[in-house]
Order: sequence, then structure tokens, then C-alpha cells
Amino acid sequence: MSGAGERRARLEALDDAHLWHPFTPMSVYREEEPLLVEAAEGHELIDVDGRRYLDGVSSIWCTSFGHGQPRILAAMHAQLDRLQHATLLGHANAPAIELAARLAALAPGALERVFFSDNGSTAVEIALKMAFQYQRQCGGGAGSGRRRFLRIAGAYHGDTLGAVGLGGIGVIHDRFRELTFDALELPHPSPAVRPAGVTEEDWIAAAFAAVDRVFEEHGPDLAAVVVEPGFQGAGGILVQPPGWLAHLAERARSAGVLVIFDEVAVGIGRSGRLFAAEREGIEPDFLCLAKALTAGYSPLAATITTERVYRAFLGAPAEGRTFLHGHTFTGHPLGAAAALATLDLIRDEGLIERLERTQAYFAARVRELGEEPGAGEPRIYGLAAGIDLLEDVATRRPHDPSRRTGIRAARAARDAGVFLRPLGDTLVLFPPLTIDEAEIDRLVAAARAGIRAVAGALA
Repeated sequence: MSGAGERRARLEALDDAHLWHPFTPMSVYREEEPLLVEAAEGHELIDVDGRRYLDGVSSIWCTSFGHGQPRILAAMHAQLDRLQHATLLGHANAPAIELAARLAALAPGALERVFFSDNGSTAVEIALKMAFQYQRQCGGGAGSGRRRFLRIAGAYHGDTLGAVGLGGIGVIHDRFRELTFDALELPHPSPAVRPAGVTEEDWIAAAFAAVDRVFEEHGPDLAAVVVEPGFQGAGGILVQPPGWLAHLAERARSAGVLVIFDEVAVGIGRSGRLFAAEREGIEPDFLCLAKALTAGYSPLAATITTERVYRAFLGAPAEGRTFLHGHTFTGHPLGAAAALATLDLIRDEGLIERLERTQAYFAARVRELGEEPGAGEPRIYGLAAGIDLLEDVATRRPHDPSRRTGIRAARAARDAGVFLRPLGDTLVLFPPLTIDEAEIDRLVAAARAGIRAVAGALA
């Protein structure tokens, strides 16, 4: 066995003996031939044997500039030389202050106050707790209403228990229902989830009507509505129809219900704007960021809210209005340095302006995949796309989950030189924002190879 082969064998043995992987059925982990990454360069991952793969999902939706971006690395190295860590509990550090000010200046509308944490789940959890406490402190105390939250069907907002309470994906969330609060649920407005026999127009009309109905029936009981603006990420890249999100936000505001935008997946450029809230023309009460905030170079998350919300928490310590929540690594200097460098790059390289052409080319090429046997119509929002792998396209009948069709398609795409991580039987294309047209061609060709591989195997 070669040196590289011996190294692979050793690492695989240690992996099998000790490492428990997230969102992974460990009973079939090894037989599904997982990628073993040792390095990365640009938009490519490099495995332990030196093979290269285009990173078609931006290392789970965060490495916007690819790997080894010199300006981000330089900023992080410089920060390591100055300050490695300092608590934000009752104290401050310079990079966190600078980043909070930058985010407040960039965020839409009246979003001016920034609370840091370290991942998307915690960003949403913080917004939930803030919204709940705000309603208590502004609406008459613990005996008043507004204790419930509204989610969208198929929602995924993270894995901490508050975020799980907002979750609408049965296979992920149902087993933990006894540990969480009960959220009200709206049907997802995407026509992609409508039952057979229901027209697209009727489904969308029913989705608008459901919004009206839930606020008429439960408006006084609701603290906040939580939604991913533009598209639902882990729910399957489900794109919202025009006008639905604005209608939801307007009805919420009329009912005194806070609006929380979870932009963990879609924020920091993915929508074609810095924030999807800008693209949709809506100013939420809370904006949650993570993932691409640091371009994937360090864990960091932010929950941004308004001065109005912030002031509801002010008062003498004895009044008990303080927001008693925090994390050891809140506002970590290294993450803040990475985020500041990321925002500098977006500004200095005119990335938002360049994205219009990139997204147009991406959309045109991805739509071609909908012509493949066994592929549903692609759903595209900004530089993100989802393509369902279906047993019957005409009726949208899915494959038996035991076939692991999505994993098999991704494995075939990897043989074509592209790494993809599907959502069930939905192929997800979520490339770096700096991808070029030749790389988009490579991405689409590999996705086509994956679709054709499973269609041929199941024919």
C-alpha cells in the first residue's frame, strides 16, 4: 500500500472508531463512500489522495469566496497576533465593536443593534428569546398573551431546542416535540409542494388566504413569525411566490407581531443583494446571520434588531429587564476579523454588482437540468438551486427514501469532479459567489451526470 493509501486507511479507521457525524446515518456511513478532505484551494476541495473536486455547495453554504482567500487569512493572522479571545460579557473587544457598527450601517431599515453568537441555530434562538421577552415587557407581563410563534411548513431554523420548536421537518424534529414549545404553522406557499391535482394558481391563492386566516384567528397570541426570506433552505430550496412574503410581513405588523428573518442561508450575497430583506423590500424586526458572514472561515453569528426592541430591555438591573443570554465565544475577535474582511471584499471587489451576470448564467444552465429524465423543475433563487429527483415527474411522486437516491446522485457527481451534499432526494447547487462560467458549466455537467446515473440505475 502506498503512503497515501496507508494514511487514508489510518484516518478511516480512526473515523469509524471515534467520530460521530452530524445528519448522518452511521450504519451506512462507510458504505456510502464519504469524502475524506485534507486540503482545499480556491473553489476546490482536495481529498487525502490528492483528488480535486469543485465545491458545489460552498462547504455547506458558507465559503462564498472559496478556500484560502488571502485577504481573509491575512486579517485573521493579524488578529491572532493582537488578541485571541476576550469576553463580551460586561466588557468589549475592538473587532466586535467594529463589526457591530459595520453591520448596523449595512442592514436595512432600522436594524441597528447587534447581538453576537457563534452559529445559525443560536442566532435564531436569540431572536426567539428576545421577541418573547420583548412582548412580555411591552405587553403587560407574564399573564398577557403573545407567547406563541408562527413558522412555515417544512421550516428548518437550527438544532437548539428553541429552533427545533420552529422546525417543520418531521424526520428531524418530531422526535423532540415533547421538549419544545408548540408553534403555529403556515403551509409553504411554493407550488413545488402542492398536492397532485391542485393548480399552481389555486395553491398560491390558498397560501395567501392562510396568512390572512392565521392572523385573524391567532394574531393576539403571537409573539413573532419566523421565516427564511426568498427561499427555504434545508426544506429543499423552496422558493416563495412574488408578493407572499410582503403580505405575511404586512399582516404581522398590523397584528403587532414581530417579524424575524432567518438569513443564515440566504444572507451576505446569496440572494443577489447583501441581504434578502433588501431584495424583497421588507424591513424585519430581527435579522439572523451566520455561515457566509465570515465566508466560512470562522464560526460567528449575529442577531440584528431595532432600537425599539433594544430599548425595551433597558432599566435598572433590579427591574429584571436585562437580556440574560450569552455564549463563551460571543463576539470572538477572530470571527469578527474574518467577517470584517469578508465585508471589505464584497465592497472592494464589487461582488454584489457582479452577481447579476453570474446568477443569470447560473439560472440558464441549471434550468437545462429540468429536461433530464427523473428530474423535477429546478427551483432557483439568486445563486442557489434545488432539483428534485423523482420516480414519476408527471405526478411528482418521490422515490422510496430507502433507495438513498440523492446520495447516489451526489456520489456520481463526485466521480465527475464535483462535491454535492443533497437534501434527501433534492440535489442542491450552492456554489461560491465568486464562481465563474466555466465552473458553472462543470457544476451543471456533474449534476447532470448524477441525475442520469440514478435514472439509469432505476430504469
